[in-house]
Amino acid sequence: MTGPPPARPGTSSDGGDDGRDDADVIAQSLDEPELFAGLYDRHAPDIHRYAARRLGEGAADDITAETFLIAFRTRDRYDTAHRLARPWLYGIAANLIGKHRRTEVRALKALARTGHDPVAASWSDRSDDRIAVQAPLAGALAALSPGDRHVLLLVAWADLGYQEVAEALRIPLGTVRSRLNRARRKVREALSTDPAFASALDASPATAGQELSPSWTK
Repeated sequence: MTGPPPARPGTSSDGGDDGRDDADVIAQSLDEPELFAGLYDRHAPDIHRYAARRLGEGAADDITAETFLIAFRTRDRYDTAHRLARPWLYGIAANLIGKHRRTEVRALKALARTGHDPVAASWSDRSDDRIAVQAPLAGALAALSPGDRHVLLLVAWADLGYQEVAEALRIPLGTVRSRLNRARRKVREALSTDPAFASALDASPATAGQELSPSWTK
């Protein structure tokens, strides 16, 4: 695989392709395993994109494949009260990404120091990602604890709401809030010498339905 896996025609991330939501697909796949491919079609491109922004395209291929392999093998334990599987899948992916935290931090520090890094180069040509490859931000992200970085980037890059992040990481909602506030404060402090850059962060697109602004620094 050399890029985000394609979705089959007619599928969508909200589960609206055939009337079955994610929970239905997972439950029915226990008897008909081939149906699980529908969940992959809906969500694999987003999972791949998120992993690529954090670890690069090459690692994203492996992270995406392993995320859905783990999801398939553990689908019998999925709580079907959660009709959308995005938090569950991002939680698996975040756990896998966490195993590469030294690689991620090393890449971020290299980007902060030199302004260039192979991880960033794998997606810096996309206009909607340009803000993510700025050296000041890379340094700020590298300085965060793994837990704070997970929460911040699941909100900022995966567009998860607070409750979804809590579900993904299996932590209380209050912990999500405190980690996000701490991460935003540290990023704001790190970028305070560059007002133009801070303004660009504040202009990040809002996530629909989120209770608070998704801006990284507010």
